[in-house]
Parts: sequence; C-alpha cells; structure tokens
Amino acid sequence: MPLMEISIVPVGGETPSFSTVVKDACRIVQKNGLSYQVTPTATVVEGDLDSLISVASDIHRTSLQNGIQRLITHITIDDRQDEPMGLQRQTDKVRP
Repeated sequence: MPLMEISIVPVGGETPSFSTVVKDACRIVQKNGLSYQVTPTATVVEGDLDSLISVASDIHRTSLQNGIQRLITHITIDDRQDEPMGLQRQTDKVRP
C-alpha cells in the first residue's frame, strides 16, 4: 500500500509554532480512516493512492480555510509495486 509523507508549513503567522495545524491535519487523516505516524518534521500516511491525494488536498484546503494566509505543502508518495509495504512493515525493516 502506498505511503505519503506530508509536511505543511504556514508562512508568516502570528507565532512560529504550527502544532495546531499539525493536529488539524491528523484529525483529517483520522476522519478519513487512514493509518498515520507523526514524525518531528512530517506525517506519514498509509492508504490507496486516491485516498492519499484526497486527504492531502483536504489538509491543504482546510488549513487555508482556517485563516492561514500562505501555506507550503510538501508531499512525497512512495508507491512500491514489487512487494507489499506499509507503515509497520517499513519501520520494522530498519529496527535492530
């Protein structure tokens, strides 16, 4: 199953913190029933490609609707076809 790494960065806000934006993004992912893992610099989401694209769009649009005037959204999609992959499988591979 594909994995998407998404990072959202509000620009020019009243505070340098954007934890509220990340919390809102996590709520959107949960609402869509997708598995995810928050890291210090991004959130990784597991799902089919259409769901990932849709949730990325929802996160971006919702952030703007919540009053952010400028938003940078970075998205990376890892879609491996030769063997199964997922959040747990990928992290298990690199743990000692």
